[in-house]
Amino acid sequence: MSTHTEQAFRTEVEEALAAFAERRSAGATGWGHGDDRVTVVAERSEGEAEELAELRRYRAHLVDRGLAWVDGPEEYGGRALPDRFATLLRELESGFVLPDDAYLRFSVSTLCPTLLEHGTAAQRDDLLPRLRSAETIACQLYSEPGAGSDLAGLSTRAVRDGDGWRLDGQKVWSSGAHFSDLGLCIARTSPDKPKHAGLTTFLVDLRAPGVEIRPIRQLTGGASFDEVFLTGVHVPDSARVGEVDDGWSVVVTSLLHERSAIGREVGVDESLVDRLVDLARHTLDPVDARTRDDLADVIVRAWAARLTTARYLEGGGTPGPELALTKLLTTDLLARMSDVAADVLGAGHVADSGAWGSYAWSELTLGLPGLRVGGGTDEILKNAVGERVLHLPKDAR
Repeated sequence: MSTHTEQAFRTEVEEALAAFAERRSAGATGWGHGDDRVTVVAERSEGEAEELAELRRYRAHLVDRGLAWVDGPEEYGGRALPDRFATLLRELESGFVLPDDAYLRFSVSTLCPTLLEHGTAAQRDDLLPRLRSAETIACQLYSEPGAGSDLAGLSTRAVRDGDGWRLDGQKVWSSGAHFSDLGLCIARTSPDKPKHAGLTTFLVDLRAPGVEIRPIRQLTGGASFDEVFLTGVHVPDSARVGEVDDGWSVVVTSLLHERSAIGREVGVDESLVDRLVDLARHTLDPVDARTRDDLADVIVRAWAARLTTARYLEGGGTPGPELALTKLLTTDLLARMSDVAADVLGAGHVADSGAWGSYAWSELTLGLPGLRVGGGTDEILKNAVGERVLHLPKDAR
């Protein structure tokens, strides 16, 4: 599309955002003003219901303006524009005070493209508009206490039950299950087949009888992860995603999109880099040479992560295994930022002195272990890059 068309889209988006929210001002986000929290995951222990209600109101506003899925198919309420228009929308959103959309990351960035590839026509017609509008919120039901990195070793079973299936098992580290309506669950349907070949995926109603959800309290004090217990949960066959015993291909597709979303939407927030630079400027007098080098390193890593992700996503389509790199770049960048903040703050990183913007960095540090596990551990992703991108010999199993 022409530059003029992109400019027209920019104008359209800015008008739509201005009709809903205020613009961010330097005074509201500058040093010493406003909320000083430093976090990249939604882990609210209080006010979550209010935030979700406001987020749903915002998504409904985007639907009314035709902006809920700018790069999505027109038959599901999308605009069918190139991916760069979705990127432009995200950039423009960052300039306004908007609800945290991390609550919808799986629904919008992972489940929607997965259903486009593997869902039935009825599932796409019913769910895609509701997921994009936040009328329905979904989560992932993959990991288990005995099957995390080795996901195909799961033990949750799905057994034929009349015109549907009966699910029994336990899932863990399910982000947002406690406020979700649906869960994309993978279960074993053929125990006699090799472990990757006997799995099937289902959309589970998390309000159905037999579903129990228990939040897991994190080091940050929040509880964004949950345990989900499935006891005789009936799932109609119409809620099956993909073919029977072909659930692994659905999982692979969803994980590729999840890693893409983590790299694209979480770890390359330049405003967080600016906060780190401000922290050094207001804490150290003067800023020593080693800290300046560390800050320069963070800035370079942030740009490398952003540009690498953009290059992989150029042209749209299903992400490839190389997107494991974007997730690795993201967690590496955030870990580096955490280390630099700790060096700058010293004891202030773990003891709250009351100074604005200082102790707040501890939430990022405490939330990092969860980020390094979610979407695939660093070790598993490095194996994926080595084997599927660089085509190195596989590890001995």
